[in-house]
Amino acid sequence: MKCNIEHKKRFSHLGLVFSAALSSMAVSACTSYEEYSQPLEPNDTFYGETVDGDKRNTIFGKGGVSFFGSKTEQQSGSSLGVNSYLWRASLDTISFMPVNAADPFGGVILTDWHTSNEAPSERFKLNIYILDKALRADGIRVAVFRQVQDRLGNWKDAAIPGKTGAKIEDAILIRARQLRNQTLQK
Repeated sequence: MKCNIEHKKRFSHLGLVFSAALSSMAVSACTSYEEYSQPLEPNDTFYGETVDGDKRNTIFGKGGVSFFGSKTEQQSGSSLGVNSYLWRASLDTISFMPVNAADPFGGVILTDWHTSNEAPSERFKLNIYILDKALRADGIRVAVFRQVQDRLGNWKDAAIPGKTGAKIEDAILIRARQLRNQTLQK
């Protein structure tokens, strides 16, 4: 009997809390929103912020976080954490190699070892770093790793043939410019 009384008291307290929450929601729903019934223009302010998302200040910086990109980001190719043309061009350029990890917000692409049919005793691995949101020559770095197989079948680190990293960077930049030009022609 004593247990039933405690349960009834507990449920009556929950009912009181629930009805208080419901009442506060009902009262807040009765407030007037007449001042916001006008359509907003791109440069209008709403609670102290501009309507245009590119100009608003947030905890994530000017413009906030955009997953699909604003108009200016789509035109400049920077809706990702890095330049999207460099990102896409990097993936296109190394499409013959197995990708081990790719981070589009940090701008890092790591490949696994790749061996060509022409040189089965030699393999390469790439680390690509996209450093900027702008399509610039210094916005990308490629680190190249090479190993050769000895007579026992063990892989040993080997020197990289001159300017290999720079040649891959140039190929990525050429492809990025092609992608940008295709976008601008549309």
